[in-house]
Amino acid sequence: MANYELNATVREVQGKGASRRLRRLEAVTPAIVYGGDKAPANVQLALKDLNKAFEDEGFFSHIVTLNVEGGEAENVLIKDVQRHPYKPMVLHVDFQRVSNDTIIKQHIPLHFINEETCKGVKLQGGKITHVMSDVVVICAAGKLPEFIEVDLEEVEVGTQIHLSDLKLPEGVEILALTHGADHDASVAHVDVPKGSAADDEEADAAAEGEDAPAAE
Repeated sequence: MANYELNATVREVQGKGASRRLRRLEAVTPAIVYGGDKAPANVQLALKDLNKAFEDEGFFSHIVTLNVEGGEAENVLIKDVQRHPYKPMVLHVDFQRVSNDTIIKQHIPLHFINEETCKGVKLQGGKITHVMSDVVVICAAGKLPEFIEVDLEEVEVGTQIHLSDLKLPEGVEILALTHGADHDASVAHVDVPKGSAADDEEADAAAEGEDAPAAE
């Protein structure tokens, strides 16, 4: 398993104005570290380090070692990231202190595999529609998966894949399913696109039925 680390320094000056100056003049991003049995701590990180780290989606689903200058390294999860609407700039990060046994909720990305060989696409002319790109799981932080695979190889036209169909690592639950079967939402489905040959044939058959003389 990859080791994820970030370096930070204590942020002495606080407030929105100070944060804007930090981002503009020093190219650093303010952040907060909270949770556990310690008081929240205000820190700052180099923007270039964050931009590089966040290119790897694993940073968002793994325990990260946060090395704070002058203090002890802490195990954290990235809980919230505020980004600039159009510039490649991270405005603020929230880190939660965790241990391997801390029960947490986290968004985990879905990786759809075998789309090219999907039976419903390759043999039946269907089209795959992704309904979700991630799910919220609940588990111990040490068991947090990097991603969850959705295997589409044997999926046929007319099939919907639901949350309950996903294969999860031991000890990991999908939060929505803990609220009951009514929350078993669709993750993806395979259907024949509108306007396809199959739809045309159905339309032709319906038209022929309408044109046929009524039985006396």
